[in-house]
Amino acid sequence: MRPGMEKPGLISRRIISMERTKRMVVPALLVAAAALAACGQGSTDTTQATAATAAATESSTAAATEASTEASTAASTEAAAEATGETTEEAAGTKEVTTPDGETLEVPESVDAIVSMAPSATRVLIDLGLSDKIVACDTYSEQYYGDQLPADIPTFDMMSPDNEQLIALDPDILFATGMSNAGGNDAYETARENGVCIAQMATPSSLQGIVDDVTFIGEATGTDASSLVQDLTDTESALQTAAAGVTDKKSVLVIASTPTADYPDIYAAGKDTYIDDILTLIGAENVAGDSSGWVSYSEEAAIALNPDVIISSDTYNDAVEAFSSNDAWKDVSALQNDAVFTLTDANELNQPNNHTVSAMVEMAKDIYPDVFADVSDPYQ
Repeated sequence: MRPGMEKPGLISRRIISMERTKRMVVPALLVAAAALAACGQGSTDTTQATAATAAATESSTAAATEASTEASTAASTEAAAEATGETTEEAAGTKEVTTPDGETLEVPESVDAIVSMAPSATRVLIDLGLSDKIVACDTYSEQYYGDQLPADIPTFDMMSPDNEQLIALDPDILFATGMSNAGGNDAYETARENGVCIAQMATPSSLQGIVDDVTFIGEATGTDASSLVQDLTDTESALQTAAAGVTDKKSVLVIASTPTADYPDIYAAGKDTYIDDILTLIGAENVAGDSSGWVSYSEEAAIALNPDVIISSDTYNDAVEAFSSNDAWKDVSALQNDAVFTLTDANELNQPNNHTVSAMVEMAKDIYPDVFADVSDPYQ
């Protein structure tokens, strides 16, 4: 698994092989229940009265005057809001949005300062024309998309960010995924407690989940994401229509790590992943579909799956070379059929967002080149 990947269920292997591979993994964690409290929390003042009679009288008079003024102002504000049809949030310049995981956040109507701590979200924000509003990002976002971000943008480790610096940036909203909580702790606990609005999204387990994430990012930032969603849904429809022409269903193994002599085990996408959805959509059988999430296989167990096609999203190693030079795999159907492929841009698959359609089209053409010959990639 590589940096920037946002996939669940690979934590044990990630810890063991960190020095060798520097690969990243993502557990599918639900968004923290404290998100709402971190977005728009208020404060209260306390007043201490003195024992002196004159002071008490003055305090009482001032309090009564202040209370009367506040009540009058509140009533006027509420009446004005009712007259214009605005909600209290709208009148205050905020709005409520709901994350794909069902949490309600209160965000400004006008979002001007964004922190993105997930490459998948960063790319969506760039596509929405919000690059100039991104005031900080994770290190992998800068690595992959730095040429499209503000110069000298502050960067943070997505798994152990400096919360004090994040608080000092005073962002309107911070986007993150479950990757930030891979160690089992809330990486943004201090920031939440200090009023930073954290929009945390679990790694989507389906294609619909990707649509929901893109839609949410648009809603939260007050931008129109409909064209990005259209890219997803139109491409899905085109692939589904073309898949009706599949007559000889092939078995496919999609892997995130290429086996080596020192580390022969592999990780493959099982059911309950958006990658399994992709294979189903294009009329292929997922040979790892008997297990849920990302599955670890020993070399022997993986060979026994005997897939017709192997697709790798590992950018550290050439999958074709790795498999073809490994005698243990020589009798596997995919090797016999010269059907081992490495994706052109693994991030399009590893980082679930609207660009995942590019990986979908490439996978479809790798598996069934004739069937999907006329399906185009909206980003090429």
